[in-house]
Amino acid sequence: MTKFIHSKLITTLIHDEAGFIVSAELVLVATVGVLAMVVGLSEVALNVNNELEDIGSAFGSINQTFVQKGVLGHQGYSAGTEFKDNADHCDNTCDIQPLAPSSEF
Repeated sequence: MTKFIHSKLITTLIHDEAGFIVSAELVLVATVGVLAMVVGLSEVALNVNNELEDIGSAFGSINQTFVQKGVLGHQGYSAGTEFKDNADHCDNTCDIQPLAPSSEF
């Protein structure tokens, strides 16, 4: 009797495929999820770089030029002062350009 129960249990386990479909579906769903996450994170990284570039361009476009006129009166005077903010290399809109790969030779 025990041998019959064991052989029936083994036959039932061999022909049971209920878990196979569930695991295959989970692998497919996980693969699609990982691919979507990789694409989403690459878009986030690109947009963060673009926003940081905009912030850098905004700081570069600030004009710090000032002029203070002198004053002349009966007993004295004060000289004026002036500062001109000349354009730097990366002022205003400077798009970040990727460098071409180069060899280390």
